[in-house]
Amino acid sequence: MTQDAQSGLRNPKLFIAITGVGSISPLGHTGKQVWQSYRQMESLIKPREFDGTTVPVASLAEDSEDILKAISLEEPIGGHLDRTVLMAAHCARQAVAQAGWKLSDNAERTGVNIGSSRGATGVLERQHASYLQDPSRRISPLTSPTTTLGNISSFVAHDIGTEGPEISHSVTCSTALHAIMNGIAWIRGGLSDRFIVGAAEAPLTGFTVAQMKALRIYSRDSGSDYPCRPLSSKSPQHNTFVLGEGAALFTLEPVPEAPAGNESQRILGIVESFGYGIDQASNATDMTEDGTALKKSMAMALEGLPAGSSVDAVIMHAPGTIKGDRSELNAVRSAFGEHLPILLSNKWLIGHTFGASAALSLEYGLMIIANDDYMEFPYPVSISNKRRSIRKVMINAAGFGGNAASIVIANFDN
Repeated sequence: MTQDAQSGLRNPKLFIAITGVGSISPLGHTGKQVWQSYRQMESLIKPREFDGTTVPVASLAEDSEDILKAISLEEPIGGHLDRTVLMAAHCARQAVAQAGWKLSDNAERTGVNIGSSRGATGVLERQHASYLQDPSRRISPLTSPTTTLGNISSFVAHDIGTEGPEISHSVTCSTALHAIMNGIAWIRGGLSDRFIVGAAEAPLTGFTVAQMKALRIYSRDSGSDYPCRPLSSKSPQHNTFVLGEGAALFTLEPVPEAPAGNESQRILGIVESFGYGIDQASNATDMTEDGTALKKSMAMALEGLPAGSSVDAVIMHAPGTIKGDRSELNAVRSAFGEHLPILLSNKWLIGHTFGASAALSLEYGLMIIANDDYMEFPYPVSISNKRRSIRKVMINAAGFGGNAASIVIANFDN
């Protein structure tokens, strides 16, 4: 997409702003907890047993579990919902409250787009296991409605009282960024006034772990301080992929170039540009050596930036796999040349949360531009960051099927 093509999607006096954030992950369930966890620089990945085998994973803390339990006890069907939906509900409530939205005033013009790579993983696996154990036994009539992917956005919409479009989707690990781009498209197209977007993922099950181990990418370093080590320079012969769980949602709304009064104080960041791409890889799980899809998505996002501006940092997808990390690093070097931005990751802290991973990276990016600070890798890496002020951050995501997406966020007064 050229500069002119993308400028056609935007009114130069109107920005798409992020005005609210809600999240829950091993980092915590409030913004204060999340930033403190980043500042502590300690991996939240711990050993956990699945089907008799111990592997490293990043799970929610006990106080966050209490949040989900409370929602699950709500009537009428809270107890039947998957963790994915419970996490999304918490995040939506949090984001809408921070944005200060009164949904009763504009419910029919407020959309919801929450994605998930795997959907209702836990409920689906439990119901299927029960069926296999005794196919003659009647399964719960709630099985089908609570295991569909659309259940995530539809429940959240009912929970917070929106009446606009309800969209759920899976674009594997690029899911969250595609939700954001989709929300922007609805707003730009005049079909909605605002959108709640993001992703939720609860993949910590024995079957999901077994799938990742079958790919031979799962970390074998359960006893290490950092079982997941994206861009590591010390273990290039070993994959260090680790699973995590979490969700993050954001409120998107258009704002004028010069908001009245204190309106600008509501703006956490603006989405300056975005890009997407696809790889013609040799199989459904692979990426080309030069990271073709990410090269395309980053090039499109860079072309969409205002003239003369540049990206200060990239929060990489970097899952801690040899091929994946190398492919993305090649793509970054191709996109930025010799003048690399600061390269970051949060997967050494919380592992890979599949469809929600880029949403949690976006939350991190918003915190970085708000505090003009970031956390370096706590182990030797194959890159060299030069500390500088950060006002514009790119977030990358890449998933199975060769898809990739990139978005650039910035301070509103950038």
